[in-house]
Amino acid sequence: MILLLPADVLHPRRVDEHFAAEEQAARALGWSVALVDHDALAATGTLAGSVTRAPGGEVALYRGWMLSSRAYAGLATALATRDIRLYTDAERYRRAHELPGWYAALSDFTPASTWTTGTDRTDFDAARSALGSGPAVVRDYSKSMKHYWHEATYIPDLTDAAGAWAVAQRMLELRGDDLTGGFVLRRYEPFVGPEVRTWWVNGTCRLVTAHPDTPHEPLPQDLDLTPLRPAVATLNLSFVTIDLTRRSDGAWRIVELGDGQVSDRPTTTPPEDLISALTQP
Repeated sequence: MILLLPADVLHPRRVDEHFAAEEQAARALGWSVALVDHDALAATGTLAGSVTRAPGGEVALYRGWMLSSRAYAGLATALATRDIRLYTDAERYRRAHELPGWYAALSDFTPASTWTTGTDRTDFDAARSALGSGPAVVRDYSKSMKHYWHEATYIPDLTDAAGAWAVAQRMLELRGDDLTGGFVLRRYEPFVGPEVRTWWVNGTCRLVTAHPDTPHEPLPQDLDLTPLRPAVATLNLSFVTIDLTRRSDGAWRIVELGDGQVSDRPTTTPPEDLISALTQP
């Protein structure tokens, strides 16, 4: 197995410091490591020269900064010319990276959602009306602007067409060229407490950690993933993370599903735990 990691911007023969510990853990477990130029990859799908020296006929797993589905598909194509196959193919990456790809299978466990296929006002209003009344949050297919909660995420009342559109437009402005897909509207549910990050490999949960935003929070003792397992298995995704938190009534709810290759590891989780989880048969 080859672990693909971002190169340091100033020292391209070194791994990005953020992923240095995972490089060491992977090498200790017998993995090969190759570096990619993340900025070039994100922009054009062009690979760093180090990947050309990676052995052909191998399977590669990327661990790095977020990539659009388009950029990831470019990575897969470029590696294929070197006889290297990605552990997660481009189609599975897209389904994990973008909410419409996983929502139907997990709709019982996450807030009700509607979305558009672009940023047209008419389509937004149709999605808004379909969700009904009450509060909601708006994001795109892959990311919210939750740090701009009141101006670019939270919609107090879906029936306020002008107010909802103003929030959506601000989200669109902040996302800019990074916008993915279109608008996603999700019914607001009152969550309490920190999120928990669960790591799934081929439909099986291999690791439960704190969320990277709250790395020192203790893990809950009452998290029961049993009802979730069959739904996750139906997705047939190679490596994903699912972030969960409690709703105010105590129910565990899915906040987000993402591709595990671009999901951050909390600082309190040893890198060996993650690499070992990926190595298990």
